[in-house]
Amino acid sequence: MKNLQEMTDEELALSYVNGNHRAFDLLLSRNQSKLFSYILFVVHDQDTANDVFQETFVKAIAKLHEGRYATTGKFSAWLMRIAHNVIMDQYRETRMGRIVEPTADNDLSNLRGSDLLDGNRENEFVNAQVMKDVKKIMDCLPAPQREVVYMRFYQQMSFKEISEATNVSINTALGRMRYAVLNMRRMARENNIQLQLE
Repeated sequence: MKNLQEMTDEELALSYVNGNHRAFDLLLSRNQSKLFSYILFVVHDQDTANDVFQETFVKAIAKLHEGRYATTGKFSAWLMRIAHNVIMDQYRETRMGRIVEPTADNDLSNLRGSDLLDGNRENEFVNAQVMKDVKKIMDCLPAPQREVVYMRFYQQMSFKEISEATNVSINTALGRMRYAVLNMRRMARENNIQLQLE
């Protein structure tokens, strides 16, 4: 039998369901930082993020005990989906958020992701400033768009994983990304911000 440190998150979840409470402690320590960062990024409030984080794990525990967890996907994606649902429930209750639905034609062919930044010190400075500007602009996006951008570029989730975590179709996730990019470009243009990496 494997020791707990060698187990995958999925194996730890099943071990916890079978009564091993130390397995859950390890699951929590492995996932708390990434999950809390995601929640805080979406809700923009430390107290709300703490509440959502706690409620997410309470719901995860309940679902595990009810046998509503299958090891067919990543445990972290499953947790993200629960957190997303908790956040959406809070938005509905407080009327803080609005969901922007995409149109039928979603085209992301113009997106390029390159995290290899070459160049001299000046380029490094310019690139650092561009990334700060991008973060500021992202903070102005509606929550559903900000959430997809964060999952895609900061957590390297596939659109399939994003759609599962947010409980929407892949086309909706793609559309939200498309709208996010369009909105970010518009905001950059309106504020004379250059988003080109050197």
